[in-house]
Amino acid sequence: MKILKTLFTMAFLAIAAAAAAQQTFDLKLWQGKQPHNTGDAKDTARVRVFLPDAKRATGRAVVICPGGGYSHLAIDHEGYDWGPFFNNMGIAAIVLKYRMPRGKYEAPISDAEEAIKLVRRNAQKWHIKTNDIGIMGFSAGGHLASTIATHSVKDAKPNFQILFYPVITMDPAFTHRGSHDNLLGSNARKKLETEYSNDAQVTRTTPRAFIALSDDDDVVVPANGFNYYLECYRHDVPASLHIYPSGGHGWGIRDSFMYHLEMELELRAWLRSF
Repeated sequence: MKILKTLFTMAFLAIAAAAAAQQTFDLKLWQGKQPHNTGDAKDTARVRVFLPDAKRATGRAVVICPGGGYSHLAIDHEGYDWGPFFNNMGIAAIVLKYRMPRGKYEAPISDAEEAIKLVRRNAQKWHIKTNDIGIMGFSAGGHLASTIATHSVKDAKPNFQILFYPVITMDPAFTHRGSHDNLLGSNARKKLETEYSNDAQVTRTTPRAFIALSDDDDVVVPANGFNYYLECYRHDVPASLHIYPSGGHGWGIRDSFMYHLEMELELRAWLRSF
């Protein structure tokens, strides 16, 4: 009994020491005036940075874009709760609290691009490699992440992308209508819809992708993620597609998702594959 108690104490201290070595802090994204005024001065973009112990850091980082239909953010189970998952792999996690567009679709896009640039500017200080920075998104956040992956260039372009049950297209026949209307407006021009239908924007330079969704998702049609995978395949972009039999929409990192363990194992394996 005494030996067991000692082992338990040692394990507890080891876990506590590892947790203490990790760093978590908040930063304002824009140091000056935010571009693309949305009309809501209280809606400011910021990031929460989760850094692993420097001794365990692999140099990899992920900028995370929570979902919420471009009207709000599910910032816990699709954002902050992912910090320990990545830190335990030696990966830095940067959760982006981006602005809601309110008629300015450029606002969340500029926030996500600035978040990638912020990580690159602080790469040395945060023990991050500038060529190993990815972007991750859920639902509408998946649309934002795939927009950055297919549209952004130079310092704003990510090296890989992770998309969970993503909104991909702005085609009214397949899109999530709320995300479409909140981002582009209910009467968006066809040209704008095509520009931000990210399956139509995949090229051979699009970064590799991990895509996960549920077959029974009745909020975002699974064809969004599936068609994106097909375009990645067609353009020789390395991609991994995971379709779970059930789970619906919006599970994030919640333990209640039936395939939670499988999802974590598959994502870990993918991250270790390159």
